[in-house]
Amino acid sequence: MRKRIAEIWKFLSYDIWRITENEVTKRKYSLYNAIKTLYLCTDRFIEYRILSKAAALTYSTLLAIVPIFAMLFAIARGFGYSALMENEFYRAFGGSSETTDIIFKFVESYLSETKGGVFIGVGLIMLLWTVLNLINDIEIVFNRIWNLKKGRTIYRMITDYFSMLLITPIVIVVSGGLSLFMSTSVEDMINFELLTPFLKFLIKLIPFVFTWFMFTSLYIVMPNTKVKFKYALIAGILAGSAYQGFQYIYIGSQMWVTRYNAIYGSFAALPMFLLWMQISWTICLFGALLNYAGQNIRNFSFDKDTRNISRRYKDFITVLIMSLITKRFVEQGPPYTAQELSEDNQIPLRLTVQVLNNLTEIGFINERTDDIKSDKVGYQPAFDVNQMNVAMLFERLDRHGSENFKVDNTKEFNNEWKVLLEAREDYYERTSKILLKDL
Repeated sequence: MRKRIAEIWKFLSYDIWRITENEVTKRKYSLYNAIKTLYLCTDRFIEYRILSKAAALTYSTLLAIVPIFAMLFAIARGFGYSALMENEFYRAFGGSSETTDIIFKFVESYLSETKGGVFIGVGLIMLLWTVLNLINDIEIVFNRIWNLKKGRTIYRMITDYFSMLLITPIVIVVSGGLSLFMSTSVEDMINFELLTPFLKFLIKLIPFVFTWFMFTSLYIVMPNTKVKFKYALIAGILAGSAYQGFQYIYIGSQMWVTRYNAIYGSFAALPMFLLWMQISWTICLFGALLNYAGQNIRNFSFDKDTRNISRRYKDFITVLIMSLITKRFVEQGPPYTAQELSEDNQIPLRLTVQVLNNLTEIGFINERTDDIKSDKVGYQPAFDVNQMNVAMLFERLDRHGSENFKVDNTKEFNNEWKVLLEAREDYYERTSKILLKDL
C-alpha cells in the first residue's frame, strides 16, 4: 500500500508534469490538465499562505465595511434606489440581525453627518482612503497570486477603483430589480402551470448568476494583467457556487446563534460575522488561484526539472534560444515569441521566459510588439548580430549581477580569483570566433 501511495504521489508531483500534448490523447491530456490545475491550486494555497492573506483582508474589510456601504448607499440614493439597495443589503447578510442592524446604523450615521456638513475635509479624505486602501490590498494579494511584480499606477488606481465603486451599486440595484420583476411575473402568470415552475427556478438562480458575475468580474479586473474570460468565468462559477452554498450555511448558523443570545448577548453574532468574512475571502482567493492555474497551467510543465536545472543545461538552452532569435532576424522573419520558442523546440515555457528575461537584462535582446493591440511580445537582437558570439554572451551572463562583497579577492583569496578569471578568459578566447547566427 505504501509503495502504491508513493507511486501515485510521484505521478502527481513529477511524472504528470512531464507529459506533453502529443504523447497522449486529447481527452486524457485535458483530464491531466484538470488534475494538474487542482494540484497546483492546493500547492499554491499552502505555499502562499492563503488563509493568512484571507485573515488580513478580513481585518481590512472590517475597517472599511462602514465607509464602503456609506458610499454605495450614497450612490444608490443619488439614483433613487435606496430602498432596493437596503433590501439587497439585508438579503446579502441573511436577513436582519444584530450585526446587520449595527452596520446599517453606522452607515446611516455616516450619511447623516455628511448631510449635516460636519463630515468634510479630513473626514472625507479618511473615508476615501479607507475604501481605496481596501481595494489596493485586494489587488496586492491578487498580483501576488499571479506572480506580478508591478501594480497599477496611481492614475489607473484612481480611475479603475472609482469606476468599480460607481458600477457596483448599479449592478446590485439591477439584480434586485430583476428579482422583483421575475417575482411579479410569476404572480401574474400563476395560471400558466407549465411556465410558473420554470420562472421560479429562474428567480432562485438569479442570486447565483449575480454571484458568478461578481466573482468573474473580480478575477478579470483586480490582477494587473490580461485575464482570459474563459478561465475567469470557470473560476467565477465554481467560487460563486461555493460562496452561495456557504451563505446558506451562514444564514442557518445565524438562526442557531440567536438561541444563545441569553448567554453571550449581542457578542454572539460578531464571531460568526468575522468567520463569514474569513471563509468568504478564502473562497474568493482560492477561486483566484483556480483562475491563475487554469490560464497558466502550460507554464508549469517540467516544473521540478526547471527549478532544479543544471547550470550547463541552462547555458545550453540560453545559447539555443539566442541562436534561434539571431537566425530568424538574419532571415528577416517575424520575431520569435516565448510561446513559439517553447512549442517549436520542446522547451518548457517557464524556462523559456526565464532565459528571455535574462537575455533582456544583459542587453542581448529587445522586446518588440508589431501590433499595439496584440498582447504577444516578440524578441529580436539588441545590436549587430555579426558581433554576437558565444564568448560575449557568456561573459555578459557571468558579469551580470552584483560583485560588491567584502570577500578579499585581492590578497587573501587572490589565487582563487585568478584561477577563475584565467579559466574564463581561456574559454572566452576559444569561443570568441563562434557567432550565434552561424550555429
